[in-house]
Amino acid sequence: MGARVLVAEDDQKQAELLCRYLLNEGYEVSIACDGPGALAQARAQQPDLIILDVMMPGIDGLEVCRALRLDYAFPVLMLTARAAEEDLLAGLDLGADDYMTKPYSPRELMARVRALLRRTQPRAAAADDRVLRAGDLSVDPARHEVRIRGTHVDCTPAEFEILAALAAQPERVFSRQQLLERTRGFDHYVTERTVDVHVMNLRKKIEPDPRQPAYLITVFGVGYKLASRPPGGGRAR
Repeated sequence: MGARVLVAEDDQKQAELLCRYLLNEGYEVSIACDGPGALAQARAQQPDLIILDVMMPGIDGLEVCRALRLDYAFPVLMLTARAAEEDLLAGLDLGADDYMTKPYSPRELMARVRALLRRTQPRAAAADDRVLRAGDLSVDPARHEVRIRGTHVDCTPAEFEILAALAAQPERVFSRQQLLERTRGFDHYVTERTVDVHVMNLRKKIEPDPRQPAYLITVFGVGYKLASRPPGGGRAR
């Protein structure tokens, strides 16, 4: 079988439809019909990807995502009937990698699933897959690993794509749109503010003091860059 996908959807017809499409793609599929069940199955199975509906009984999808991100980094694709930007940003802030609003095209959803899985599956090392370093930060594209001061850092796929792009060209300033393109797959109405959310989450994970970033530097009016030589090597002062 292919990758393991957990579908957390309380609408039985929607869940069965997704299951059929995923099985046709060659994936191994399991279904959870409420929030507590989704959380329990995700912890027990540790799937390669979870498709997570926001509005579920027991515990909503946002709380499930929050709980999972404490321990796991597998991709989360959220489904929601809410199209407001603030709702989408709330999901991204909790660690979701992609968002689709209902009603959605099952074919487009499958394309999103394939894209997310491609970004997390191991691949053969290439000539340009060298470990990228800046101070005490290292980014390993081949292993999809981030370390700060030798300690492993769990990043979502979208966070990793952004950090790897910045680390590949330290001191280069990237616009938010350029970084947004690295994440691929967000709905067209999600704005460049999604990048701000990802950068904020990355700062919490790698910066000695997220309020005074040493690595991920804001270039006001333009975007972000990665400092090639953070002050003090990025160590806490």
